Amino acid sequence: MNLRQIEVFRNVMQTGSIKDAASLMHVSSPAVSKLLGAAERAAGLALFERVKGRLVPTPSALRLYEEVDQLWQRVERFKDLTQELAAPTSGSLHVAISPSLGATVVPKAATALTKMVPDASIKIDLLIPHLLVRSLVDGVSDIGLSLSPQSHPNLAILKRYPCELVCVMPAGHPLAARRRVRPVDLLEHNVISFPQAITYGISNQDLYGKYADLIHTNVEVRSGQTACWFCLAGAGVAIVDTTAVAAGAFSDLVVRPYTSRAKLAVYLTQHRNRPLSKLAEMFCTAFDATWNQLGGIV
Repeated sequence: MNLRQIEVFRNVMQTGSIKDAASLMHVSSPAVSKLLGAAERAAGLALFERVKGRLVPTPSALRLYEEVDQLWQRVERFKDLTQELAAPTSGSLHVAISPSLGATVVPKAATALTKMVPDASIKIDLLIPHLLVRSLVDGVSDIGLSLSPQSHPNLAILKRYPCELVCVMPAGHPLAARRRVRPVDLLEHNVISFPQAITYGISNQDLYGKYADLIHTNVEVRSGQTACWFCLAGAGVAIVDTTAVAAGAFSDLVVRPYTSRAKLAVYLTQHRNRPLSKLAEMFCTAFDATWNQLGGIV
């Protein structure tokens, strides 16, 4: 199939009808039908069946669509790249980040960049680590910002920003009276947990030491940000990274330093074999400035 046929196939899969695909592509329904027929002949496969007047994708079409959707992201990235090369300080930028960084640091950096380059288009994806790596390796994202080191031969770390862990809790919680919270202090309290190994690349032993098996985790969520919301609701306390609560992102929570052997950092990462665009370099500068403005978030 050529790109036009792939585009038709993808749009029919997304909209569920030839009429809606034609509207999306600004062409006639007969033109879409013709292109779809050509796509089926080129693929040597039946892609759709008509059931009670509706187009129903065949199992082959469903399998192909998984690959086509990824391919189309690369096509869109190619279009963006041509714009960037034609106008280095405009165009688009795709950044993949750990969820905690979406609370304060990245929004501030991205906003600073759009003020410098009003014509820029910035897409931010909040991804768990293995999807963040895939996005960078596949060339979907230009830059990655993660809270765990991404080990892949095709990725290079541009800069490492050390950060800390903190204990967050609702106002009036008994631990709010402490200047610093230790693992032993958590034993009598409900702890809201999330997958630390996935998020930060650390173990429960790193986080809680010899008390790891004694900590009572009453609620488990998917990210530090979500844990903060549960803290606000009074579900317990949580151990999160400082970027999740930077610049008063959760101003109604009490935040205390947390003592553990875990070492955290934010890693600015790019594809080893793909040089950064001018816009990407400007974003890195904006992020660096934002980090420093927030006091290094320690």
